Amino acid sequence: MDPDMITSFPPPRLSLNALTVLRQRYLAKNERGIVVESPADMFHRVAKDIASAEPLARRRGLARQFYEAMASLTFLPNSPTLMNAGRPLQQLSACFVLPVDDSLESIFDAVKHQALIHQSGGGTGFSFSHIRPHADRVATTSGLASGPISFMRVFNLSTDVIKQGGTRRGANMGILKVDHPDILDFIALKQRPGEMTNFNLSVGLTDRFMQAVKRNRPYPLINPRTAKPVRRLPAGMVFDRLVKAAWESGEPGVLFLDTINRANPTPHLGPIEATNPCGEQPLLAHESCTLGSISVARLLTPHRDGATIDYERLESIIPLAVRFLDNVLDRTRFPLTSIAAHTKQTRKIGLGIMGFADLLIQLGVPYDTDEALQIADQLMGFIRLHAHKASRQLAQERGPFPAYKGSRLEADGLRRRNATVTTIAPTGTISILADCSAGIEPLYGISVVHTIMEEIRLERLHPEFLKRAKARGLPLATLRREVGRHESIQHLSLVPEDLRRLFLTAHDIAPEHHVRMQAVFQRHSDSGVSKTINLPPTATTKDVAAAFILAHELGCKGLTVYRSGSREHQVLSCSHVQSC
Repeated sequence: MDPDMITSFPPPRLSLNALTVLRQRYLAKNERGIVVESPADMFHRVAKDIASAEPLARRRGLARQFYEAMASLTFLPNSPTLMNAGRPLQQLSACFVLPVDDSLESIFDAVKHQALIHQSGGGTGFSFSHIRPHADRVATTSGLASGPISFMRVFNLSTDVIKQGGTRRGANMGILKVDHPDILDFIALKQRPGEMTNFNLSVGLTDRFMQAVKRNRPYPLINPRTAKPVRRLPAGMVFDRLVKAAWESGEPGVLFLDTINRANPTPHLGPIEATNPCGEQPLLAHESCTLGSISVARLLTPHRDGATIDYERLESIIPLAVRFLDNVLDRTRFPLTSIAAHTKQTRKIGLGIMGFADLLIQLGVPYDTDEALQIADQLMGFIRLHAHKASRQLAQERGPFPAYKGSRLEADGLRRRNATVTTIAPTGTISILADCSAGIEPLYGISVVHTIMEEIRLERLHPEFLKRAKARGLPLATLRREVGRHESIQHLSLVPEDLRRLFLTAHDIAPEHHVRMQAVFQRHSDSGVSKTINLPPTATTKDVAAAFILAHELGCKGLTVYRSGSREHQVLSCSHVQSC
């Protein structure tokens, strides 16, 4: 270990919640389960390992820069990189997509590969659209097919018995195209308690289907075995079933497959049919992606009238983050040789942000305003511009991604190291480490409980709200109790109106504005955007339907809605759960 790297930079200033998560899931432990690594040691381990992908003369300087970016909590990579870099497993990617074709061999190969990926700390996405429908003919046995849903249950059960690297529970995304004959059963799947508990589900919607919905016309269901229509259904009826299921349980979400494939950088390698478990990373079969996020809440310059975004500092951190993520691809020990080969063909990375809601609060801008949309547009446009520039510079230094020839980027004259560069990830756990709001989401509540693995409950009262309440001389004991009982503070008269206006929560924001915010970030994301359209318990199915339609019209690649209280277990809740 190089002690100069750590002692020359202030040690990371971590919240109690961050320390709890690090000790539970990230820091190295000995054979007796005792933590033997400090947070500074972890960041040093990761920085040194990722810098080892560089020529020898550059390693020390870059390791120091990587360390400072992470230890200052300005930039953090996805969790597997923090957990595994410089350790025996060395599996550093978070997102994987595996193919599932219409044969027992392919299906059970995918189950085996899913288990290996989960064991290594990754999550998996699958399209089940190629599996022949329930009761279809099986020529080899003269029997009837059981259909994709029955096989999905096998994948779900496999996840139950694999605990990712001892630190993460397996996560999956299951996708079925809207024209699959079993689509209505798929839509209803999570309406039954206990079904598919290790899966997020999304329906793959097409432009053709969305047009049929608007025109109130039927559309064909296609048997994937024969590629021929088997019957027709009213598109409006299927859409209504989808909307009602999402309203009732938050699932399925939707993916707009044609929108995704219009942005597919390498169509010559095939169509994109699936995403990672959180939906923000569309990937080809056998591909993986490495993600990282910049905490924009830490890139503000305070002044007498408030704060401004420090674009000069942001410009300096972006190329460092892009280089870090590109290095991760070369340092990763992939769980399968096929994944290593396909991933390095396109070298997809995903640089995004976290702390956006905190940034708006510091700027004095409510989340639900046009000004917030303008800030999002300017901020993410700046990040994408400089991230693409950094990837082009890496291509000059190291060469473009191997599948560049024949890609859309070649056609457009854009010679980059990475087929995709920007992604908006959910940053659920790394935002706890960075002590900032998650991704581009608004605050879920002023006082929230975040439930992580092993039923650890982390309570957090928003520090900036607490600071401003103290400055106003508000009754803190009463305030703590009241803000923990509700998902919104708009009814609390003891909080001054200007504070209520600034500290909006997800349930104070109209569904349309949620979608518009996602669409703004999507314009500057090469991949997708992870965002939940959080709805209050009073939201209607019409609200959900309008959100789906608007998302498609505005060019989003997918959408997830969640109506508060529609599930028995929530990852996020307000502090006093019994009062929510």
